Amino acid sequence: MEASLQYLQTLQGLPAYALVLSLLVACGIGAPMNEDIVLLIASALTLTGVMDPVPLMAVAWVGLIAGDALVFHWGHRYGARLLRSGPVSRIVPEGRLLSLQERVRRGGPFYIFVIRFLPGIRTALFFAAGSLKLPYRHLFIFDGAAALIELPLLVYGVRYVGGRWQEIMALVERFQGVIVVAVLLLLAAWMLRGWQRRRMDKGGARNGP
Repeated sequence: MEASLQYLQTLQGLPAYALVLSLLVACGIGAPMNEDIVLLIASALTLTGVMDPVPLMAVAWVGLIAGDALVFHWGHRYGARLLRSGPVSRIVPEGRLLSLQERVRRGGPFYIFVIRFLPGIRTALFFAAGSLKLPYRHLFIFDGAAALIELPLLVYGVRYVGGRWQEIMALVERFQGVIVVAVLLLLAAWMLRGWQRRRMDKGGARNGP
């Protein structure tokens, strides 16, 4: 990973975006890399003109969702059979699959949104979610929405702090649980507000002339 990230810093334009895309897909399917580090370094390179923020976010979104979708598809199609041999067995030990499935089952489809903010166990949880035969649309809706929140925060957060992005990464890792809870509370408040607004609109329509 270190060699790939060093090479990324020597690129410019399309080759740089292509390498970021490849690295993020590899991270998503269980390569021994940290996708948060890839994203932070790529974001830092927007400060030097290697890449631009908006194209980077678009490419990164595709890379994140593609990697997650591949793992989800493997779980959906093959389930536990795939864990008895091959490289996936090192990512998701067969003995842990049942506990991971129960974790996803308790959270429901919305838990896919939460998984995006859980480093270290994302791949295993996406596999477990797929093995439960959840619809593919749940992955694209909830994981896609989470990535749309995560990427602007990372990219523009790094651009805002400039050269202090490594310090920010340490804080993100330290307080990631708090960040997830805050995002979920904001989303719940937004959904509740929408529900109340729809309820008021229906009440007004019933009471109208």
